[in-house]
Amino acid sequence: MAKAGLDAHERGLLIVCMGLREEGMEVIYTGLRQTSEAVLQAAIEEGVDVLGISSLSGGHNAFMSKLCRNAQEKGFDLNDLLILVGGIIPREDIAILKDMGVSATFGPGTSIQQISNYIKENIKSGCS
Repeated sequence: MAKAGLDAHERGLLIVCMGLREEGMEVIYTGLRQTSEAVLQAAIEEGVDVLGISSLSGGHNAFMSKLCRNAQEKGFDLNDLLILVGGIIPREDIAILKDMGVSATFGPGTSIQQISNYIKENIKSGCS
């Protein structure tokens, strides 16, 4: 899990991290103000199955475009990596994000159970 770019609103993401841990998932939080390169380096080092990005600053399209492009350059198969984006995502941007390789978006009010269920039902490696 990471906070994209200059976005420093982390309360919601911290709640999601804690909730997913309570659901039995290993969660690694890379912290605030992450670059796409730093997020991908952590993903490589940790061998993640799911990559979660939180964005509340409106920069989600630019950040995710760069992240998905860099992921492919580093050898990630975006069909095998579950990429989730949470935060304030305008409805018209959801299709754009999915075209980039984002698996799903979760907005305000989404329950931990909904996120957990989505991960368990869609994870590619069979881990949970």
